[in-house]
Amino acid sequence: MALIITDECINCDVCEPECPNGAISIGEEIYEIDPLRCTECVGHFDEPQCRQVCPVDCIPRDPAWPETPQQLMDKYRRLRAAEAEPAEERRGH
Repeated sequence: MALIITDECINCDVCEPECPNGAISIGEEIYEIDPLRCTECVGHFDEPQCRQVCPVDCIPRDPAWPETPQQLMDKYRRLRAAEAEPAEERRGH
C-alpha cells in the first residue's frame, strides 16, 4: 500500500526530505504523498522513513492503494528505470 498523511499532520517538514522516491510534497494545508511514487521505502530501507521521523504518527497505510510487497518492489524498479533513462539519453545511448 502507499502511505497517506492524515490531517493530524503538523507540517513539521521532517518527512519530505526523508522520502527516497520524492513522493512527499506540501499540499494546500498539509503534506501529501503521491501514491504513484510511494513504495513504503521498499527497495531503499526496511521501514518507511517518513513514518520513522514523524513526531505525531500521522502516516498510516492508505487503504485506497492496496499493494503487495512484490507490487511495491515492481513500482520501485519502474521508478529507478525511469530515472535512469534521461541519464542514458544525455550520454548518447
